[in-house]
Amino acid sequence: GTLSSDMFPPLGVTITIAGESLDANINADGFSAEFSGDRTAIGGDDDEEDGEDDDDEAKERVEIDLDGFERRAIELPIDAGNFVGLAVNDSNALIYIRIGDDGADLKVFDPSDDEPEEKNIASGINGYILTPDGKNVLVLKGGGSASIQGAKSGSTAESVSTSGMNVSITPREEWEVVMKDAWRRERDFFYDPNMHGVDWEAIGEHYMAMLDDCVSREDVGFLIREMISEINVGHAYYRAGPTAEDQPNVGVGSLGCEFTLENGAYRISHIHEGADWDADARGPLSQPGVDINEGDYLLAVNGVALDTSKDPWVSFIGLGGRTVTLTVASIPSMDGVNDEELEEGETGEAPRDVVVEMLRGDYNLRFREWIEAKRRYVEAETDGKVGYIYVVNTGVPGQSDLVRQYFGQLDKEALIVDDRWNGGGQIPTRFIELLKRPITNYWAVRDGEDWAWPPDGQRGPKCMLINGPSASGGDAFPSYFRDAGLGKLIGMRTWGGLVGYTGNPRFIDGSGVTCPSFAYYDKDGTWGIEGHGVDPDIEVIDDPALMVDGGDPQLDAAIQLMLSEVERNGYTHPERPAYPNRSGFGLEEADK
Repeated sequence: GTLSSDMFPPLGVTITIAGESLDANINADGFSAEFSGDRTAIGGDDDEEDGEDDDDEAKERVEIDLDGFERRAIELPIDAGNFVGLAVNDSNALIYIRIGDDGADLKVFDPSDDEPEEKNIASGINGYILTPDGKNVLVLKGGGSASIQGAKSGSTAESVSTSGMNVSITPREEWEVVMKDAWRRERDFFYDPNMHGVDWEAIGEHYMAMLDDCVSREDVGFLIREMISEINVGHAYYRAGPTAEDQPNVGVGSLGCEFTLENGAYRISHIHEGADWDADARGPLSQPGVDINEGDYLLAVNGVALDTSKDPWVSFIGLGGRTVTLTVASIPSMDGVNDEELEEGETGEAPRDVVVEMLRGDYNLRFREWIEAKRRYVEAETDGKVGYIYVVNTGVPGQSDLVRQYFGQLDKEALIVDDRWNGGGQIPTRFIELLKRPITNYWAVRDGEDWAWPPDGQRGPKCMLINGPSASGGDAFPSYFRDAGLGKLIGMRTWGGLVGYTGNPRFIDGSGVTCPSFAYYDKDGTWGIEGHGVDPDIEVIDDPALMVDGGDPQLDAAIQLMLSEVERNGYTHPERPAYPNRSGFGLEEADK
């Protein structure tokens, strides 16, 4: 047959194989070559007829008996954990990375030892590369440091000096390689070999023709983005690589509060905090024993008075994660005052020093407060009948959000699940399983209320809030919610992106593209969601005019629906049956 690769002229390679012969022709800019050859032997086969062998000793032939392969497997005496990067060194010992709470360590286990046990090769690594002969490893650590050592326990590491390791590149040549790689990745890995009906060859030629007009790598990235967008799929992304040296970055500490400038000093006007039970929702000023309250004035940080001509956060530069001393008072003065000088309701206490540990950022604190504000609003509007859960995504944080809020609201008569702005992640099958656990039976106890089983099921009516930014897994979650019969969807149509992607290597310049490789389709055999989204059962427009000062018309609609569902179709615990009378139980059978 003939294999040809001439993606973009003037590069071309043609290989023709006929029987035992091969002919090849190579054409490139200013270069051409031809060569041919005949097969003289079949690789891996010994010539038994003439008895010739290039090796002094006969090659050892390895045969794997696949029949019963799994039955012959044994479990290694290694503690359970999270393992990656399995390999075998030159002594047939197993090498692997064990990932734990304190980082990743390179380990080795030799089953041939008299007393085999897991041993350490290197600690705190980012990765490793084993040499082809299995004798040594290149160990990579943080900050770009690397070392070479033996692929066994107790070996000495020798640092690899990277000083003077410079490389010269011709950017335009590199850009051409990157552009072509992006085109090829989508061609080879996109889930639809027909590329959604797009003429991918023509698309490549169209955008490659613009490459000569690019003057920066940002321009090349723009071209790649435009090119892969022609497939018309949600998860086709271009990920830019490093384009400049990192700039100095100094973090700013946070107290998790708001300030107002009053009476010539900064006053703490609001302290952000979440639910009382949520330990993650406590900022520095909400910790037990911290004597700082809303209304207090912040006068100094580590003994340095605040300059009110600047933002208060200027005083927190470089203090993220550090312990600091705050000077606060109920009046805007570093000195105490006489009682006759006080306004009504003020006290004359002297400033006090309070030691706190500052946050590196307060996003999570504000986020938890937002969730708790929604939950309190629903509780107040429904007299405690309806619960509220916000699910930020369908990854690990989203599952944590669901579980941490769900189990505290099992006693609610109804439940609102908020999927709005859901950032996606994994497929949320387990989310649905948790929300739809059916009752199997009840348990009667002498003292206290009877138990419904399983104990982690919420049996009342449910609904889900959705909107346009509900994306990817945030599309799947409401789709599964509806299919499971859990309740109505309220709000606006979701984003519409359910062709997922897996990883692939980055390009030579550190950039990369995603290649959507697996697509959702419905049980009726039709493509669904991608490019359209999930439609609500009850459409409620998120009108900005109605969202002033925290208004939430979609949440209000969900509250009204749940209250009506509780009245119409609420869950009712069955009455406990009368206790059985078993006096003489079994005597009739004994008499027979």
